[in-house]
Amino acid sequence: MLVLYRAEGRWEDRMFRDFPQFLHAGDCLVLNDSKVFPSRLYGHRAGFSGVVEVLLVSPASDDAKTWNALVHPGRKIRTGERVVFDGVEAEVIGRSEFGERLLRFHYEGDFYELLQKIGHVPLPPYIKRGDTADDRERYQTVFARETGSVAAPTAGLHFTPEILGSCRGTGADVAYVTLHVGLGTFQPVRGEHLHSERFFVNSQNEAKIRQAQRVICAGTTSVRAVESLYLGRSGETDLFIRPGFEFRRTNAMLTNFHLPESSLLMLVCALAGREFVLAAYEHAVLAGYRFYSYGDCMLIV
Repeated sequence: MLVLYRAEGRWEDRMFRDFPQFLHAGDCLVLNDSKVFPSRLYGHRAGFSGVVEVLLVSPASDDAKTWNALVHPGRKIRTGERVVFDGVEAEVIGRSEFGERLLRFHYEGDFYELLQKIGHVPLPPYIKRGDTADDRERYQTVFARETGSVAAPTAGLHFTPEILGSCRGTGADVAYVTLHVGLGTFQPVRGEHLHSERFFVNSQNEAKIRQAQRVICAGTTSVRAVESLYLGRSGETDLFIRPGFEFRRTNAMLTNFHLPESSLLMLVCALAGREFVLAAYEHAVLAGYRFYSYGDCMLIV
């Protein structure tokens, strides 16, 4: 764990097991409890044999049978076509924002239970291998409980039940927010807007966040949920946090090392300063820190 001290303009190399030492009574640690579901599907166009890959992004109906989805190869898949996945059919009923397709699945029963059988863990594209049974556990935080993400809130992957117990032992409070991670975590920034992502903070957790002397967010998704809450947003957010943003409640953040040109790195630069962050990244490269989803972490205080 690389610790960045903003006020002093310095950093130091630590281990994540030291994280609880940075918490104190009166603090509130904010965790995103969204749960990754097996949202990547492989099928074929009805009447054809070529493989079609689908990434379910977000439900577009209350019964979770209609989905916004990325489809590959997208140009060949037209409205009205049917795609077959292990005997289950989906009809392409339209297009949605950012080039996604709208798919309607014809299935009786709990669709999320079906996905546990036919779906694959949506590992990020820079992990050049297929998913394995181990990924169903490893690509999930120990506190995940609200199903809906197509990518893990990766800063949370570092926590174990023991570390969480140590965090509470400091006298700090722990609050949970739910922000279902969508396409924005995979894609480089294009234009002025991000994909909207669903988020929710219940009244009990909101009270903990508002009453805390200091708020430490685990992950960029927790930051976006907290800052969206303070901007009066609810239900969905497309908040784009970049340098110049005025943070209203986030005082510190735990985060992984992110891809260049990503909205995640822009958010980190907004909190700690672009030049400071890029210099720290240079140190991290030279020191052998691991980057991205299964990598090491950075604490900004």
